[in-house]
Amino acid sequence: MAHSALTAFVREVVLPASPDKRPRLRREAMRFRLRAGPSPIDRWGIFAAEEIPARRRVIEYTGERITAEEVVRRSARPQVYHFWTGKRTALDGAVGGSGAEFINHSCEPNLVARLRGGRIWMVSLRRIARGEELLFDYQLSGLSLIPCRCGAAGCRGVLNSMVW
Repeated sequence: MAHSALTAFVREVVLPASPDKRPRLRREAMRFRLRAGPSPIDRWGIFAAEEIPARRRVIEYTGERITAEEVVRRSARPQVYHFWTGKRTALDGAVGGSGAEFINHSCEPNLVARLRGGRIWMVSLRRIARGEELLFDYQLSGLSLIPCRCGAAGCRGVLNSMVW
């Protein structure tokens, strides 16, 4: 790979999702007060700074809209924050993310994703107490199983919901 191509790859692909990236919450994407902090599940997490009622939009998942081909290219990162919006497009939360990209996986989540008009909203499944970590079931599919560390009583042991 030529020097300029390597520099561009590092700048565009590797750095935006480096392991040192710290969560930054964008107020305009939040419907409730949230805070970022260390998570017992994995690195960083997003926590409710106030009680959140059931069935409410909590935070919009934002990021750069990219093609399926670009998802493959950016999957070389050590941390991946892609959220599919269709068969051929995804949002990359590492670039222009709202902070929702730091919501950790759980096999017993308190959030569900709702896609409306090309926008992704994380919606509360139940009442979420102040101080509780926001959790989402990633429901990954793929050939390799990714171990789960959620610690839920009903943990299935992997982030994957389907292997194909």
